[in-house]
This record gives sequence, structure tokens and C-alpha cells, in this order.
Amino acid sequence: MARSVSLSAYLALARRPAPSDWAPPREPRPAGSIVWVHAASQGAMAGLLQLAIRLERDHPGAHVLLTRGGDAERPARVPDNVVQADLPPENIPAAEAFLDHWRPNLALWSNGHLRPALLTCAGKRDFHLILVDAEETALEEARWRWLPDMSRGVIDQFHLAFARTANAARRLTRLGMAPERIDITGPLQQAGQALNCNEEERAEVAATIAGRPVWLAAMVKPGELDLVLRAHRLASRSTHRLFLVLVPDDEAQGPDYARAAREAGFRVAIWSEGEVPGEATQILLADTRGDMGLWYRLSPIAFMASSLFPEHGGSDPYEPAALGSAVLSGPETGRYAAAYTRLAEGGAARIVRDAETLAAAVSRLTAPDQAAAMAHAAWMLATEGAEATDRLLTLMGRALDGEVI
Repeated sequence: MARSVSLSAYLALARRPAPSDWAPPREPRPAGSIVWVHAASQGAMAGLLQLAIRLERDHPGAHVLLTRGGDAERPARVPDNVVQADLPPENIPAAEAFLDHWRPNLALWSNGHLRPALLTCAGKRDFHLILVDAEETALEEARWRWLPDMSRGVIDQFHLAFARTANAARRLTRLGMAPERIDITGPLQQAGQALNCNEEERAEVAATIAGRPVWLAAMVKPGELDLVLRAHRLASRSTHRLFLVLVPDDEAQGPDYARAAREAGFRVAIWSEGEVPGEATQILLADTRGDMGLWYRLSPIAFMASSLFPEHGGSDPYEPAALGSAVLSGPETGRYAAAYTRLAEGGAARIVRDAETLAAAVSRLTAPDQAAAMAHAAWMLATEGAEATDRLLTLMGRALDGEVI
């Protein structure tokens, strides 16, 4: 495709020297392959971080260079294989310096919100450039209306595109991308893969609590413990033989949590001491690391704590959702706010504010039809986009292995 007149004019202006207040990257480039991943919006961030997690598992030694644009916030925590960097100014010398420093082996650009100078420079390099999670609205740039064929020229830099919707795919086609280079995949999966568990342990505990209504309070901070215990007492008044799996945020706090629960009058089994709940047990203190997959499978209702006070930061709701649990949370969901909003809007999560509202929600959800409806919605939302993510990971693996995609 011949370069558009508008893009040529834009690039001529972009050849000016880089701004004096901009400095080239100073962080060392990690050894090995680098996949440059750009989150053009906050909504794209979760799916891209899941890609990074799975890339680390499938391609040990490969790194992800994460850049952000639009309303995307810098993640507080990222996988070990992720390096974060700022985008260069929309300027050819700066773009070239950025690419010279990081030397990516593959690039994924999310949504749209295209950067013509940077992407044109990237398009000249010896790596594949893939547009993922392409959105129709993100491909419309009002600021380019005076350069009518700008988008067309920039879109031509991409080897492939993963479109969220048929409308986004049609928009890409109108911009000149060949239909065979476009896949309509829906959004990338925002949830991680379902956590594993020991099946023998699951069967053993399930047999001892068979027929009892079960709920889980996970990642409970010390300041939330009294509220959770009070909620369990209140809910137990209306829900016969209610059973609580209590997971401290820090397993080292297990003895203190067990003592507090017993002082409150509850009969407690302590998992780290090899105790299996009996018929009279009211609370199982799950104070071991790496067993969350077990507890989510046993509990159709999951209260994700670390969420009742602003300083706690929230807990990942996709962990229980991916295993079909109805999700409850406090109002302070922190960096997981977007995920909770998505689940709540889909009927898969509810917000509680105190012991009374938590107890009421638990009691209501012990009705099988109530919990089943929320759990199904949670699972559907958590697994949405799994096929798109799997297909993209396959392509990424082929590209990193030097194959033509």
C-alpha cells in the first residue's frame, strides 16, 4: 500500500528534534526476547497482564515491555517478567531511540489510539506488530480529521489484528486492512487460569462438610476479622449448620485468628495442624499457602476481603469467579475496581459494607438458585476471551520462535 499523503505530511513534521526535556531510556534491556505490549486504556490492562503471566510460563526467559497510554494507570504489581517504561514523545528521533534501546522481538498494541510516528518507525523494524483488542471507537481519531487518510496509513503497519467486534473488523477493512489479516475474537481474557488444587484433599474435606452451606472469607486482614466473625454468627442464626472457611491475608497470623474465633465461641479446625473439620466444626482456619484453588472449589460463596478499608487494596475477584463462585466484596476494591464493576454489572458480584450486609448476602446466597445464578455469571465473565488469549499466545510463541505469522 502506498503511503498516505496525510501520513507523509505528519511524519515530515515529526522529524523535528526530540523535546529537550525528554531523555532516552536508561533502564537496561533484559537479555533474551522482549514482547513490547502497549495498553492504550485501563480496560486493556488486565488482559495484557494475563498474557504476560502465561508468556512467562510458556516461554521462560522471555520478557514483556509494558507501556501505557490514555487512562491506563501504572500497575502497582506486575509479573516478574514485566519491565515498565514510558512511551517516547510522538517524534521520530525519540521513537527511534526507544526502539533502538529496547529492540523488541514482537509488539502488541491494544484497542487503537494509534501513534503514527512511533508505529511507522516500528513498522520498519524486523518484528511483527499486532493490533489486539481492537475497538471501533478507539480507531476513530477526531484530532486527525484534517488528515483524512492518517488512520489508513498507520493501520498498514500492523501484520495482524484481533478485533473485539464485527463493527471493529469492518472499520479495519474500511481502513485498508485485508480481511484475511483480521480475526474477530472478542476481548482478551481478563481473568487468570483457574487455580489448581489437590483432588484428594478436596474430596476429603467435601465429604466431611457434605450437605452443609459453605462460605469463604478470603484474604482477611486483622482489622476485618471481628466483622467476619460477627457476620458468620448473624448468618448462622438463619442458616442452619453454616460453615465458614477463613483464610488470613497472612498465614503467619493463623494462631491469632484461631484464638480470636475460639474466644468468640466458635469451634475451629486448623488446617495447618492437620485438623479436618468434623460435624460440630463451625470454622475451618485455612492458614496454609497455595491452597486457594481448594477453598474456592469448596465454597460457592466467596467474600474477597482486604476490601473493607481503603488502605487494604482489594483482592482479585477473578480467582473465585474462574471456579464458579459467587463473589462478595467490601467497597474498597483498589486496583481491582474495574474487575469488580464488570462482575457486578454482569450479576456476578455484590458489594457489602459491614457485618450486617455481609451476613444478609451470605444468607441469601445459601439458597441454591441464588448462588448458582451468580456463580454461572461469574464463570462466564471470567472465562470470556479465553479463546482469543489462547490463539494470541500461540501466535506469540511462533513469532518468538522465528516463524512467519
